[in-house]
Amino acid sequence: MTPLLLLPGMMCDARLFYPQIASLSGRVPLVSYPLAGHDSVAGLAAQILATAPPQFALAGLSMGGIVAMEILRQAPDRVEKLALLDTNPLAEKEEIKARRDPQMQAARNGDLRRVMRDEMKPNYLAEGPNMGSILDLCMAMAMDLGPKVFLSQSIALRDRPDQCDTLRAFERPALVLCGRDDTLCPIERHDLMHDLLPNSTLHIIDGAGHLPTLEQPEQTTAALLRWIES
Repeated sequence: MTPLLLLPGMMCDARLFYPQIASLSGRVPLVSYPLAGHDSVAGLAAQILATAPPQFALAGLSMGGIVAMEILRQAPDRVEKLALLDTNPLAEKEEIKARRDPQMQAARNGDLRRVMRDEMKPNYLAEGPNMGSILDLCMAMAMDLGPKVFLSQSIALRDRPDQCDTLRAFERPALVLCGRDDTLCPIERHDLMHDLLPNSTLHIIDGAGHLPTLEQPEQTTAALLRWIES
Protein backbone atom coordinates (compact mmCIF):
# COMPACT_ATOMS: atom_id res chain seq x y z
CA MET A 1 0.00 0.00 0.00
CA THR A 2 1.12 3.57 -0.67
CA PRO A 3 2.87 5.08 2.39
CA LEU A 4 1.30 8.11 4.05
CA LEU A 5 3.61 11.00 4.99
CA LEU A 6 2.38 13.19 7.87
CA LEU A 7 3.74 16.72 8.23
CA PRO A 8 2.94 18.53 11.51
CA GLY A 9 2.26 22.21 12.06
CA MET A 10 4.54 24.89 13.45
CA MET A 11 6.19 23.87 16.73
CA CYS A 12 4.47 20.49 16.63
CA ASP A 13 5.77 16.96 16.13
CA ALA A 14 4.25 13.53 15.48
CA ARG A 15 2.18 13.86 18.65
CA LEU A 16 -0.12 16.14 16.66
CA PHE A 17 -1.22 13.02 14.76
CA TYR A 18 -1.20 10.46 17.59
CA PRO A 19 -4.94 9.64 17.30
CA GLN A 20 -4.58 9.12 13.55
CA ILE A 21 -1.38 7.09 13.92
CA ALA A 22 -3.09 4.84 16.47
CA SER A 23 -6.09 4.27 14.18
CA LEU A 24 -4.35 3.99 10.83
CA SER A 25 -1.08 2.25 11.66
CA GLY A 26 -2.51 -1.20 10.97
CA ARG A 27 -3.98 -0.12 7.64
CA VAL A 28 -1.35 2.02 5.93
CA PRO A 29 2.43 2.57 6.31
CA LEU A 30 2.93 5.87 8.16
CA VAL A 31 5.90 8.23 8.37
CA SER A 32 5.94 11.57 10.22
CA TYR A 33 8.63 14.09 9.31
CA PRO A 34 9.82 16.91 11.59
CA LEU A 35 9.98 20.39 10.09
CA ALA A 36 13.48 21.27 11.25
CA GLY A 37 16.92 21.78 9.80
CA HIS A 38 16.14 24.51 7.25
CA ASP A 39 14.80 28.07 7.36
CA SER A 40 13.00 27.88 4.00
CA VAL A 41 9.97 25.95 2.82
CA ALA A 42 11.96 24.86 -0.23
CA GLY A 43 14.77 23.49 1.93
CA LEU A 44 12.37 21.61 4.21
CA ALA A 45 10.60 20.07 1.21
CA ALA A 46 13.86 19.01 -0.43
CA GLN A 47 15.06 17.47 2.83
CA ILE A 48 11.90 15.35 3.11
CA LEU A 49 12.02 14.31 -0.54
CA ALA A 50 15.60 13.11 -0.12
CA THR A 51 14.50 10.30 2.22
CA ALA A 52 10.82 9.83 1.33
CA PRO A 53 9.57 6.75 -0.56
CA PRO A 54 9.43 7.04 -4.36
CA GLN A 55 5.63 7.39 -4.27
CA PHE A 56 3.49 8.47 -1.35
CA ALA A 57 0.29 10.03 -0.11
CA LEU A 58 0.93 13.34 1.63
CA ALA A 59 -0.97 15.00 4.49
CA GLY A 60 0.07 18.24 6.18
CA LEU A 61 -1.55 20.42 8.82
CA SER A 62 -0.91 24.17 8.99
CA MET A 63 2.82 24.68 8.32
CA GLY A 64 2.90 21.01 7.38
CA GLY A 65 0.38 21.77 4.66
CA ILE A 66 2.53 24.64 3.43
CA VAL A 67 5.54 22.32 3.18
CA ALA A 68 3.33 19.67 1.54
CA MET A 69 2.42 22.14 -1.20
CA GLU A 70 6.10 22.84 -1.81
CA ILE A 71 6.81 19.10 -1.99
CA LEU A 72 4.06 18.91 -4.59
CA ARG A 73 5.64 21.79 -6.52
CA GLN A 74 9.08 20.17 -6.48
CA ALA A 75 8.03 16.57 -7.16
CA PRO A 76 4.43 16.39 -8.44
CA ASP A 77 4.87 12.91 -9.95
CA ARG A 78 5.75 11.40 -6.56
CA VAL A 79 2.55 12.56 -4.79
CA GLU A 80 -0.30 10.11 -5.35
CA LYS A 81 -2.77 11.85 -3.04
CA LEU A 82 -2.78 15.14 -1.14
CA ALA A 83 -4.52 16.16 2.10
CA LEU A 84 -4.32 19.77 3.26
CA LEU A 85 -5.53 20.42 6.79
CA ASP A 86 -6.02 23.86 8.35
CA THR A 87 -3.50 25.53 6.10
CA ASN A 88 -3.06 28.37 3.62
CA PRO A 89 -1.84 28.37 -0.01
CA LEU A 90 -1.05 32.09 -0.07
CA ALA A 91 2.16 33.98 0.67
CA GLU A 92 2.24 35.59 4.09
CA LYS A 93 0.47 38.93 4.50
CA GLU A 94 2.54 41.95 5.46
CA GLU A 95 0.69 42.50 8.75
CA ILE A 96 1.50 38.95 9.85
CA LYS A 97 5.12 39.33 8.78
CA ALA A 98 5.31 42.40 11.02
CA ARG A 99 4.41 40.28 14.06
CA ARG A 100 7.17 37.77 13.49
CA ASP A 101 10.22 39.93 14.29
CA PRO A 102 9.12 40.69 17.90
CA GLN A 103 8.26 37.03 18.43
CA MET A 104 11.62 35.92 17.04
CA GLN A 105 13.49 38.41 19.21
CA ALA A 106 11.62 37.17 22.26
CA ALA A 107 12.61 33.59 21.41
CA ARG A 108 16.25 34.66 21.07
CA ASN A 109 16.00 36.27 24.50
CA GLY A 110 14.79 33.06 26.12
CA ASP A 111 11.11 33.99 26.18
CA LEU A 112 9.69 31.31 23.86
CA ARG A 113 7.39 29.95 26.54
CA ARG A 114 5.64 33.33 26.89
CA VAL A 115 5.29 33.73 23.12
CA MET A 116 3.68 30.31 22.83
CA ARG A 117 1.50 30.77 25.92
CA ASP A 118 0.23 34.29 25.27
CA GLU A 119 0.42 34.90 21.52
CA MET A 120 0.07 31.53 19.79
CA LYS A 121 -1.73 28.96 21.93
CA PRO A 122 -4.87 31.09 22.50
CA ASN A 123 -5.46 31.15 18.73
CA TYR A 124 -5.38 27.40 18.21
CA LEU A 125 -8.51 25.75 19.55
CA ALA A 126 -12.27 25.85 19.74
CA GLU A 127 -13.83 25.76 23.18
CA GLY A 128 -14.24 22.19 24.37
CA PRO A 129 -13.78 19.82 27.30
CA ASN A 130 -10.31 18.74 26.17
CA MET A 131 -9.00 22.23 25.44
CA GLY A 132 -6.73 22.38 28.49
CA SER A 133 -5.02 19.05 27.87
CA ILE A 134 -4.54 19.80 24.16
CA LEU A 135 -3.00 23.18 24.95
CA ASP A 136 -0.67 21.50 27.45
CA LEU A 137 0.42 19.09 24.71
CA CYS A 138 0.98 21.98 22.31
CA MET A 139 3.20 23.67 24.87
CA ALA A 140 5.13 20.46 25.50
CA MET A 141 5.78 19.96 21.78
CA ALA A 142 6.89 23.58 21.36
CA MET A 143 9.26 23.57 24.29
CA ASP A 144 10.75 20.21 23.25
CA LEU A 145 11.50 21.64 19.80
CA GLY A 146 12.93 24.84 21.28
CA PRO A 147 13.85 28.35 20.11
CA LYS A 148 16.17 27.33 17.26
CA VAL A 149 13.36 25.49 15.48
CA PHE A 150 10.97 28.35 16.25
CA LEU A 151 13.30 30.82 14.55
CA SER A 152 13.87 28.71 11.45
CA GLN A 153 10.18 27.90 11.08
CA SER A 154 9.24 31.56 11.51
CA ILE A 155 11.59 32.58 8.70
CA ALA A 156 10.32 29.79 6.44
CA LEU A 157 6.71 30.82 6.97
CA ARG A 158 7.47 34.52 6.55
CA ASP A 159 9.21 33.99 3.21
CA ARG A 160 7.00 31.25 1.75
CA PRO A 161 5.74 31.46 -1.84
CA ASP A 162 2.19 31.47 -3.15
CA GLN A 163 1.19 27.94 -4.21
CA CYS A 164 -2.07 28.53 -6.08
CA ASP A 165 -0.60 27.45 -9.42
CA THR A 166 0.81 24.33 -7.78
CA LEU A 167 -2.66 23.29 -6.62
CA ARG A 168 -4.29 24.05 -9.97
CA ALA A 169 -1.97 21.56 -11.65
CA PHE A 170 -2.62 18.62 -9.27
CA GLU A 171 -5.31 16.34 -10.70
CA ARG A 172 -5.03 13.38 -8.33
CA PRO A 173 -7.33 12.85 -5.30
CA ALA A 174 -7.13 15.64 -2.73
CA LEU A 175 -8.76 16.29 0.63
CA VAL A 176 -9.17 19.80 2.00
CA LEU A 177 -10.14 19.73 5.68
CA CYS A 178 -10.41 22.27 8.48
CA GLY A 179 -12.05 22.96 11.79
CA ARG A 180 -15.10 25.16 11.46
CA ASP A 181 -13.78 27.48 14.17
CA ASP A 182 -10.23 27.82 12.82
CA THR A 183 -9.33 31.52 13.06
CA LEU A 184 -5.71 31.14 11.90
CA CYS A 185 -6.63 29.47 8.59
CA PRO A 186 -10.34 30.21 8.14
CA ILE A 187 -12.80 28.32 5.98
CA GLU A 188 -12.43 30.80 3.12
CA ARG A 189 -8.83 29.65 2.60
CA HIS A 190 -10.07 26.08 2.34
CA ASP A 191 -12.82 27.06 -0.07
CA LEU A 192 -10.06 28.57 -2.20
CA MET A 193 -7.94 25.41 -2.11
CA HIS A 194 -10.99 23.28 -2.89
CA ASP A 195 -11.73 25.47 -5.90
CA LEU A 196 -8.10 25.34 -7.08
CA LEU A 197 -7.69 21.56 -6.82
CA PRO A 198 -9.46 19.85 -9.75
CA ASN A 199 -10.20 16.58 -7.89
CA SER A 200 -10.77 17.58 -4.27
CA THR A 201 -13.23 17.00 -1.46
CA LEU A 202 -13.88 19.69 1.17
CA HIS A 203 -14.62 18.55 4.72
CA ILE A 204 -15.41 20.94 7.59
CA ILE A 205 -15.08 19.55 11.13
CA ASP A 206 -17.58 20.91 13.64
CA GLY A 207 -16.37 21.56 17.17
CA ALA A 208 -12.77 22.12 16.11
CA GLY A 209 -10.42 25.03 15.55
CA HIS A 210 -6.92 24.87 14.12
CA LEU A 211 -6.04 21.36 15.35
CA PRO A 212 -8.90 18.99 14.43
CA THR A 213 -6.55 15.99 14.58
CA LEU A 214 -6.60 16.42 18.37
CA GLU A 215 -9.86 18.29 18.93
CA GLN A 216 -12.09 15.92 16.92
CA PRO A 217 -9.83 12.95 16.24
CA GLU A 218 -12.50 10.43 15.25
CA GLN A 219 -14.09 12.70 12.64
CA THR A 220 -10.69 13.71 11.27
CA THR A 221 -9.45 10.13 11.07
CA ALA A 222 -12.62 9.01 9.30
CA ALA A 223 -12.21 11.75 6.68
CA LEU A 224 -8.56 10.80 6.15
CA LEU A 225 -9.46 7.13 5.81
CA ARG A 226 -12.08 7.89 3.14
CA TRP A 227 -9.43 9.94 1.27
CA ILE A 228 -6.83 7.17 1.58
CA GLU A 229 -9.30 4.62 0.22
CA SER A 230 -10.57 6.86 -2.60
